[in-house]
Amino acid sequence: MKNFLVAILVVVGVIVVSSLFVVPEGQRAIVIQFGKIQEDAENNVKVFSPGLHIKLPFIEDVKMFDARVQTLDDPADRFVTAEKKDLLVDSYVKWRIRDFGAYYVATRGGNKAQAEARLKGIINNGLRSEFGARTIKEIVSGERTQLMEGALSQVAASANEFGIEVIDVRVKQINLPNEISNSIFARMRAERQAVAREHRSKGMEEAEIIRADVDARVTVMVADAERNSRTVRGDGDALAAKVYADAYNKNPEFFSFVRSMEAYKKSFDSKNDVLVVQPDNDFFKYMKSDKVQN
Repeated sequence: MKNFLVAILVVVGVIVVSSLFVVPEGQRAIVIQFGKIQEDAENNVKVFSPGLHIKLPFIEDVKMFDARVQTLDDPADRFVTAEKKDLLVDSYVKWRIRDFGAYYVATRGGNKAQAEARLKGIINNGLRSEFGARTIKEIVSGERTQLMEGALSQVAASANEFGIEVIDVRVKQINLPNEISNSIFARMRAERQAVAREHRSKGMEEAEIIRADVDARVTVMVADAERNSRTVRGDGDALAAKVYADAYNKNPEFFSFVRSMEAYKKSFDSKNDVLVVQPDNDFFKYMKSDKVQN
């Protein structure tokens, strides 16, 4: 009898435990009965919020879903623009489950990997359509916001069909493929080098003009200086000649004497000098003159 009671208590305990289930915070649950999703009185899928709940033991199964906002962030993919140029686009999507029943059916039991695979295909199609309608200049220069809004509007309708709400679509980074980047950089370098050569040639031309102008000014200044110096020397020579002439007119004899003394000084400046002249030459006039002796 005692063993029978214990067995009954164990069975009751198992039934009670099997009848209770707990939904953690941040998750939602649905109950499956014989492969069919349990519905409420209004024929809507019955979704269990976080907390303790009751189900029929051994008959109903509980399926848990993550109800939080989730991020789909895959590697960059290649897209073609309106001018048939390839771009490497790195994007991400924020999404969450909106209809748990539709999500369960569409993903064959709530398979998240399958849900993300379908969502990725929808996102790629939306982005491909938006990038294909724009040029690289339009994408880079300021239409990125419109591009993401357009992609979000296209994605939202398709994602709703399998119970997913797409909250946001964002483009993180846009790059050119390596082969295109290299050709663009090479063209940019060639253009910059051409501009640099043009600037250098213009600079050399202006330098030559400046040097020619300076040389011309220097030549004019030197010519003016030489002309002025010749004028000054001519004026000085004329003034000296006038002084000599005035001195000669006042006292010719004294002027002749001074000039002779200067000639004697220059002629007998060195002991090695030899002067071959006749003794009665006028050059020695003042050396023989009584006036000098007196």
